[in-house]
Amino acid sequence: MAKDKLTQYDSTASNNTDVGGISVAEGMLPSGVNNAIREQMSHLADFAAGTSGVDVLKLQDDTDTNSIKLQAPSSVTANTTFTLPDGDGSADQVLKTDGSGQLGFADRHANPTMLINGSFTVAQRGTSAAVGATGKPLTVDRFGVVAVNNGSSTLTESQDSTVPTGQGFANSLKVVNGATAVSTLHNDAQIYIRYHGIEGQDAQHLAFGTSSAKKTTLSFWVRSGVTGDYAVLMYTNNGIGGASARSQTKTYTISSADTWEYKTITFDGDGASGNALANNATAELQLYFSLAAGANLISADGTSWGAYSSGKFAFGQTANLIGTANAAFHITGVKLEVGSTATDFVHESFGDTLLKCFRYYEAADSGNTVGFVGNVTAGHNYHVAYKHAVEMNHTPDYTYGNLANAHFGTTVTFQLSGVNGTNLYQAATSTQSGAYYLGTITADAEL
Repeated sequence: MAKDKLTQYDSTASNNTDVGGISVAEGMLPSGVNNAIREQMSHLADFAAGTSGVDVLKLQDDTDTNSIKLQAPSSVTANTTFTLPDGDGSADQVLKTDGSGQLGFADRHANPTMLINGSFTVAQRGTSAAVGATGKPLTVDRFGVVAVNNGSSTLTESQDSTVPTGQGFANSLKVVNGATAVSTLHNDAQIYIRYHGIEGQDAQHLAFGTSSAKKTTLSFWVRSGVTGDYAVLMYTNNGIGGASARSQTKTYTISSADTWEYKTITFDGDGASGNALANNATAELQLYFSLAAGANLISADGTSWGAYSSGKFAFGQTANLIGTANAAFHITGVKLEVGSTATDFVHESFGDTLLKCFRYYEAADSGNTVGFVGNVTAGHNYHVAYKHAVEMNHTPDYTYGNLANAHFGTTVTFQLSGVNGTNLYQAATSTQSGAYYLGTITADAEL
């Protein structure tokens, strides 16, 4: 067959006996050599001009062992030309087209995070607290610190100003051990930071429970006084011990004590049939950052998605934060995003983060919230309607305090008389008259 272009040339030399209709078979006339060379030169010219090419461009390594291939799609609807940019670009930049095939270097677009308050800027409950076993956030919003079976160790959590240099963070979450070191852990010891959950209705795009389940990447800055391997558990289906609880455990390594290090962990998507995340407001997806774990919490391989068991909780953990007196653990810039590549942390305003936190906890006082003041006449109930800034996750638990008579300065006693839906607070009293106010009110609807 005549070889009319480069793509028709055969890799077996003896099969190339015709170049553009010119015989190059054994014994051909000398004039055929000249004509064949000229024909080949025209084929090369067509290739260089892009008018006749190949569907696969193979770039071989120096040893001719491995290669990289650039391949055109099986069907092309129009001729397309991509023009490469001049220069190398900058670190972490990507190639971007202008829509006409001109490629240029551009900063990589950061994906949104699925977590709230990953920079620990909001701490409505306070800035420091003793760590206990309750699991509820005590300082920074949406993150709780838990210590169970920690022996004589006493831990403190706080919103701290120690942060990695040049990353734009102002706060971190700090967990510090007391003056007592516990080198031998109780078999059921658990010290961890918990992110209190992503609502199932906010995680449907992960397509868990299907063959299209998406990977997620967790990234964060961390600093610890204790080196070694630390575990992170991704947990689904509404709380440890749930009937359908599933999990995957990954680890990361602290290499240098008291030094900020950037870590990324990619979790697989849970594609097992029947394990879709419920499309509701419950905590369908949670994260647990282990700081120390006893033998019973590291006894089962949890590196692949499967039914949760307590032995998988911190599988792979070797580091023990409470094994060193006064050891401190800091974390900030916590981000969870779809895909297998970590992108930059997206900083947002304090106000935006605060509004997101209000869905789970709201602390307010009469100085910054409208609706605290009301009136009462002697012998009648007094009602204060309190409208939440956003709709809360569920009907909250309320606390209130600093109650006073604004007009006469008389302190009175209020009672919680009822909650109307998720957006109305009422309090009542009798026997007094005049104008009254509530000094503070908190509403807790944390997952």
